[in-house]
Amino acid sequence: MKIFLTFGFGASGGTSQVPLRWPSLYGDTKLKENRTKFKINMFTVEQIEQAHKKVKSGADFPKYIQEIKIFGVKGFETWVKDSHTEYFGENNFSTKSKSKYDELVISDNSNKAHFIVQLKSHQLGKTDYFTFCIDCAETGIEKWVVRLDEMTCIYYDKKGNEILVEEIPQL
Repeated sequence: MKIFLTFGFGASGGTSQVPLRWPSLYGDTKLKENRTKFKINMFTVEQIEQAHKKVKSGADFPKYIQEIKIFGVKGFETWVKDSHTEYFGENNFSTKSKSKYDELVISDNSNKAHFIVQLKSHQLGKTDYFTFCIDCAETGIEKWVVRLDEMTCIYYDKKGNEILVEEIPQL
């Protein structure tokens, strides 16, 4: 089996592929050394979006997190107004997604108690992602920040106040 590392060239849409050796030839230690040495931790928004397509509700979120951790994602910040997200990796690598929907109006007043009710409903699979985002906007949640090193998701209001710090369930 041949594995290729693909590099994109911006708006031109061109790509280049560099063959990589099969990891088992080196063992896990050598692969990690090479990954660090050559800073091969670039993930793409397209990879992340493919993983996110599997998420039908909040109940699927832990599986999604495990998958993007494998890509090298260390954390991300999602803005409720349009669901654009900035993803962060090692060595200050980052990439940003496009808006997913027309802008929502975020309430100036946060309602933590109602937000928690809506969040729990979403986590139980009772709402889809867009409905959850509408619920966030209505309860004053401007964004959430996920830190995969700590396995936390922190929800913030428009004033930058932490509304809820939640541990992400591990599989």
